[in-house]
Amino acid sequence: MTLVQLEYLVAVDTYRHFATAAEHCFVTQPTLSMQLQKLEEELGVQLFDRSRVPVRPTEIGKEIITQARLVLAESKKIQEIVQNQKQELSGELRIGVIPTLAPYLMPLFITSFLENYPQVRVVVQELLTNEIVEKLNHEQLDVGLLVTPLENKTIKELPLFYEAFMVYVNPKHALAKQKEIDPAELLPDDLWVLNEGHCFRSQVLNICNRGGKIGGFEGANLDYRSGSLETLKRIVETQHGLTLLPELSVLEMPEDKKQLVRPFKEPQPLREVSLVVHKSFLKKKLVEALQKEIISSVPETVVNRKKQRVVGIS
Repeated sequence: MTLVQLEYLVAVDTYRHFATAAEHCFVTQPTLSMQLQKLEEELGVQLFDRSRVPVRPTEIGKEIITQARLVLAESKKIQEIVQNQKQELSGELRIGVIPTLAPYLMPLFITSFLENYPQVRVVVQELLTNEIVEKLNHEQLDVGLLVTPLENKTIKELPLFYEAFMVYVNPKHALAKQKEIDPAELLPDDLWVLNEGHCFRSQVLNICNRGGKIGGFEGANLDYRSGSLETLKRIVETQHGLTLLPELSVLEMPEDKKQLVRPFKEPQPLREVSLVVHKSFLKKKLVEALQKEIISSVPETVVNRKKQRVVGIS
């Protein structure tokens, strides 16, 4: 049994396709298949049900794959020990970030991070929360930037800051006349929200105490389903109603657009933005450097805000 065989085993489980797994392992499919067959012969068990599409692990295969992931994770720690001894930060850092955070947070820190750590190659993917968690569990990402708490036992959460929710309101709307807004004043027929699957949508509904009973304007001629906060902003500006925005998205707004922003009354509803990793994560020095860089790049008013009314994401 070799580490290479275990890597092939995990790859097939991750991609559920021999050819795709071979491609990601940079070997030919016959080579990968032969090594897995040798592993099965040595163990005396069948690891995959090859008659199913996509291919799936057998029951005993699932247990062995779980152990294989642990073995590979532990073996990679040897490289981390060497890097820590050399006091160098290098290699690849794979980051997953949710869409309601990426366009507002990434520009604040990514340039300085790359300048400070030129030997690090950063790979960023915009993904939904459940996709980030899945990729962390399958070691396809090193770290996620998303909203917590997740209440997931496989994930370690490192809170970064608490970001306020803001109301973005059409200038003709009655609430535009107010300086601050009470969540109880938000009506479901006035509110534009993101598609299902976005944690920001769940939080907006929780703020409004609407559960999942909201979907746009009842009786309106326009039913627009969007995965973009920027699109919802344009809808509010050109049509009617309001939407909720994260605080960081307001920072770089033109002054005329900021006139449409209203804060909530105290205590303001907040979202907890965290850096998350798998509990058996590697690249600790890189993750610590990333955490430090993000905190130093976010405005002090946001970083120094105390944890008060954190809105759940479920």
